[in-house]
Amino acid sequence: MNQNGSETADHGGVNGGEMASLLLGAGFALASLILLPAVAQRIGLGSSLTIALRGALMRAANRI
Repeated sequence: MNQNGSETADHGGVNGGEMASLLLGAGFALASLILLPAVAQRIGLGSSLTIALRGALMRAANRI
């Protein structure tokens, strides 16, 4: 409760860290599933290199 007697929401601490991790993981997933193949096709990378890059991004997302 604050000085006025009403409760305030706590946006920091553990919940803030969990939300940041969730957003970062979602960003990595978006990049590996949608953006990476589109960019790879645009610049002419082979499919095996694209799959290797996708795997690297997903491993990075799992470390968070």
